[in-house]
Amino acid sequence: MSDRSKTLTVTPGSPLRGEYCLPGDKSLSHRAALFAALAQGQSRIDHFLVAGVTQAMLDALSDLGVTWRQEGERLFVEGKGWQGLKPPLRPLNCGNSATTLRLLVGALAATGMPAVLDGGPGLRKRPMDRIVEPLQQMGVVLSSEGGCAPLSLVVSKRPLKPLDYTLPVASAQVKSCLLLAALAAKGTSTLREPGPSRDHTERMLRSMGAAVECEQLSIDGGFQYVTRLTPPKPLLLKPLDFTVPGDISSAAFLIVAALITPGSEIHLRNVGLNPTRTGLLDVLADMGAEITIKPHGDQQGEPVGDLSVHSSVLHGTQVSGSSVVRMIDEFPAFAVAATFAQGQTEVSQAEELRLKESDRISMLCRELASLGVQVSEAHDGFTVQGGVLPQGGQVDAHSDHRLAMSLALVGLASQGPVTVRGVEMIAESFPEFIEV
Repeated sequence: MSDRSKTLTVTPGSPLRGEYCLPGDKSLSHRAALFAALAQGQSRIDHFLVAGVTQAMLDALSDLGVTWRQEGERLFVEGKGWQGLKPPLRPLNCGNSATTLRLLVGALAATGMPAVLDGGPGLRKRPMDRIVEPLQQMGVVLSSEGGCAPLSLVVSKRPLKPLDYTLPVASAQVKSCLLLAALAAKGTSTLREPGPSRDHTERMLRSMGAAVECEQLSIDGGFQYVTRLTPPKPLLLKPLDFTVPGDISSAAFLIVAALITPGSEIHLRNVGLNPTRTGLLDVLADMGAEITIKPHGDQQGEPVGDLSVHSSVLHGTQVSGSSVVRMIDEFPAFAVAATFAQGQTEVSQAEELRLKESDRISMLCRELASLGVQVSEAHDGFTVQGGVLPQGGQVDAHSDHRLAMSLALVGLASQGPVTVRGVEMIAESFPEFIEV
């Protein structure tokens, strides 16, 4: 949606109470749809996220000749393997979804077929050289527009060369792209990361029969996270029968809303609790948040559980290092928690936030400051002096779905109404947010 004039006004109100089921996890929905297309046989995916970003993936799969059908939140995909994909007759439009583009590039690199992948203005600003360079090392022939989309793949020889590569920044999207390409390599590929990025791709590929190994190594007083993939022979993946857990990144907004609204008590059911995604829960607990976690098993290797959240008095904290990687998508919501915490909160080593749908460091600081929050920007993070209730006012989401939802939360406990412009972007990942 391009009409940024749509607004939402939030006023301080009653405590939040009730039980909620979150929409399906965005990261897992993306992967499940694509991996099902690469498998042999029909896959069934329940609680699939029905939103703008996942529709971009489904539309791209249609352009690649993949047959799928949707029944509400249930998705059926007819997988015919890599050989079942057809060269697209037009550029694949990935919308504003960097996940869609990066995963598709890896999968298509494994086929050797030509394709052009593009997207909207926001996606064209996202850095793609971080996947282009290692793919070229594998023998993939592709080009970009100054390190950004559109990306053009031309016919390349198979098998690809195995990759031994160290990612300069921990990134699940980059890692996943390279792992998909590595499925068509002649030998084992090894990827190293400086931090523990989310491991949904590794878990799902393993459940489908791929040989994926992960380990944490101690190096020079720190840690390195290593992933190795050996291609199956023949290149066959088993179909999925998978229920997508609730999205922990969407849960973050309800969690923070309950924490900052006095008298609140909410219960969130069937939330994904992958340890590479629960950094926010750990940090909030350190700040004094009353959050109870009740695990109840795995779904295709993904831990799932229920959360109970009570309004809490929070205190400031410091966030850096591996905690940043484990909560990279939750920082907009976290900044709101920091606003209502007592004392100072400092975030550092989080420069990756500048490369999201918006420059989340700059935009968060600008919009929170406009509401009277004492916040300062650093090159790799921000500092919030909490404890003073924000004023009401008008703020802008800057075409960023997570920024829109986070700014709306401020209005729940501020001195006056907060009006957020550009809330149509919320439909990209959490269409039910406003109703909730």
